[in-house]
Amino acid sequence: MTLFQAFVLGIVQGLTEFLPVSSSGHLFLVRYLLDWPEPGLAFDVALHVGTLIAVLWYFRREWIELTTAALAIVRQRGVRTPEERRVLFLVLATIPAAVGGLLLGDLAATVFRHPRITAIALIVVGIVLWFVDRVAPRVRGLASMRWRDALAIGLSQVCALVPGVSRSGATMTAGRALGFDRQSAAVFSFLMSMPIILAAIVKEAPGALGGREPLAPIVLGIVASMLSGWLAIAVLLRYLSSSSYGVFAVYRVALGVLVLWTLHVRG
Repeated sequence: MTLFQAFVLGIVQGLTEFLPVSSSGHLFLVRYLLDWPEPGLAFDVALHVGTLIAVLWYFRREWIELTTAALAIVRQRGVRTPEERRVLFLVLATIPAAVGGLLLGDLAATVFRHPRITAIALIVVGIVLWFVDRVAPRVRGLASMRWRDALAIGLSQVCALVPGVSRSGATMTAGRALGFDRQSAAVFSFLMSMPIILAAIVKEAPGALGGREPLAPIVLGIVASMLSGWLAIAVLLRYLSSSSYGVFAVYRVALGVLVLWTLHVRG
């Protein structure tokens, strides 16, 4: 892998991990369309480390509050505050993805990783995102979340095992369908990403540590995904304060159509 490839893939990972457009789908399509080699397990871990740093740093105040709340739950053996309830909601929302990853992980790494499936997923979820965001009410904030909401959003996350669906896209769509305003749906999706990204790092790290990949592309991938991930979160939250998810829906559909056309031309 060249340093240029590492930089491009890092930028793609950081931007698309948090925008509702599918990071796994974009990384797969970039490598497929440009005929780039698989980067290796250590580089995949590096990209996850970069996006993990981004979400931890951007929401550092929230994570301090949530960590304090988690310790309070253990100490008092009960839930009393809104922050403590949010800790439980994040745990509840993470469980379906963990179970789905264990049951469907092999399919996600093989059968689902076909450019045609990725393109169709981009189009379908783009249409669903546009429709839900257009018709669903925007009357709820995170303070109104209940355990059923957290479970429903967590279940939607399982769909992201298919490249092109997008973890952020699925969870934000579910949040909007439940009546949460656009920013609240995005914030909960971002907070949910931390345990998922961390789990991916823990799962892949043992295999990555045994490799002998060059250090420079790995470091560049971490930095690129970290900076672009932080930028994606900041820009999206500001954008959603006054705009809809429509632009992302249009982008998804256009990209999916382009990929299908490319596959047709290539035969």
